[in-house]
Amino acid sequence: MTSSFAMRAYVHIDNMQPEFAAYVGATVQGSPPVAGMAQLWMEVAPANEVFRVMDIALKAAAVQPATQFIEREFGLLEVHAYDQSAVKAAADAIFAYTGLSPADRVAPQIASTQVITNIDPYQAQLINKMRRGSLCVPGQTLLIMEVEPAAYIALAANEAEKAAHVQHVQISNVGRYGRYFAAGTESEIDAARMSAVDAIEAAASGARN
Repeated sequence: MTSSFAMRAYVHIDNMQPEFAAYVGATVQGSPPVAGMAQLWMEVAPANEVFRVMDIALKAAAVQPATQFIEREFGLLEVHAYDQSAVKAAADAIFAYTGLSPADRVAPQIASTQVITNIDPYQAQLINKMRRGSLCVPGQTLLIMEVEPAAYIALAANEAEKAAHVQHVQISNVGRYGRYFAAGTESEIDAARMSAVDAIEAAASGARN
């Protein structure tokens, strides 16, 4: 481990929701998770540290890996299992290696949230050009959320689905900012937004930085 190691994000998802799990399974390069599994996301810096951290997680617990990704600044990993204790054991092994604790994570911040009602057909078509999940249908209400560090957007999306029946249009958790696009009725999107915001604010509490 380098002296400059930083735990950018520590995200524990206790119960993956059906559409969120389907989205993740369709967009990862590794073992696809399914609904009901527990999940761990970690974002680290320097980016190359993700390889060592993933090695530690897989050797410490009976978890399956879905994502091991690096970009210019950060590395991102995901592991999952039906057994929540296995996911926790993987996280504990990483913390033991780094000498850190969950409190050392970077506290997430919401950069922006937008709710667009009665989305125009032409804008819906533009959004659909960039989506990897459900189609955005004209007339729906659209939620757009931006979070830093990026990995926390997975927590926001899963908690949004717990609160309301929404469609995940796009979930991007790589880079400096994570972005989430969800579509549904106006009341569903309002409930989803509140749940997602509450989840990010709860994740920020207790972090030292």
